[in-house]
Amino acid sequence: MSGPYDDIIDLPHPTSERHPRMPMANRAAQFSPFAALTGYGDAVRETARLTDRRVELTEAEKSVLDAKLQQLAPGASAEITCFQPDGKKEGGAYLTVTGVVKRIDAGEIVLTDMRKIPIEDIVEVQS
Repeated sequence: MSGPYDDIIDLPHPTSERHPRMPMANRAAQFSPFAALTGYGDAVRETARLTDRRVELTEAEKSVLDAKLQQLAPGASAEITCFQPDGKKEGGAYLTVTGVVKRIDAGEIVLTDMRKIPIEDIVEVQS
């Protein structure tokens, strides 16, 4: 069998006298994966992140909640479950906040640690 490289096929591998051989670990790093699409992984994770839908309270539930809110007074300790809308996508999450009521303004409850909870987002109050 004869081919175009028969004259060099059996020669030893050339080694440089000036440059040492690259270590195997460095050679492998040349072929490691890279992020060809910057931000694509973040976009996929954001799309996969789950959010809850806001539950609409019935009239009966609203009247019970309203009665509980009227019983809240400044200085009272309360555990409030409320809906927090998501800033990036539709939906949000339900959080339970515990604190001491500082005041009840028109449309929101202000706790002593200055957290403000919109009354329209509240679904449950335990005092």
